[in-house]
Amino acid sequence: MTGLAVYFALFMNALVAATLLPAYSEVTFAALLASGKGDPTLLFLAATTGNTLGAVINWWLGRGIAHFREKRWFPLKHEQFERTAGFFKKYGRWSLLMAWVPIIGDPLTIVAGTFRVPLGWFIILVGVGKAARYGAVLLGVDALAQITASS
Repeated sequence: MTGLAVYFALFMNALVAATLLPAYSEVTFAALLASGKGDPTLLFLAATTGNTLGAVINWWLGRGIAHFREKRWFPLKHEQFERTAGFFKKYGRWSLLMAWVPIIGDPLTIVAGTFRVPLGWFIILVGVGKAARYGAVLLGVDALAQITASS
């Protein structure tokens, strides 16, 4: 892959990873950084933007399908929804800073939609949390490269 394709592929991988579908954008992001494919800043922006947009999809789903919570096909099991809703009720919209956390992050973004969190606040808080995660990956890959180069 060359040029814009690298950034688009990472963007799409990060978008899918933020939904309930299985994908691991941190691994893709770290591999691209380590291999030197693409500008680190643009890779960071592609991953953060894609992952935040994927969370917006979850938010939108939460707004639109909340009344189907008891259906068997609903993306969250009843217990998972209730546990995540309890976490959200306890910490409010600030809990969205944790939307990057595995296992609770995706359900949290759906619950935020069901609780009608304003989209602007949602994007800001989720985006900050996801940017911090990708920033940590970026710094980790950079530190590992420096250690490897000095050995």
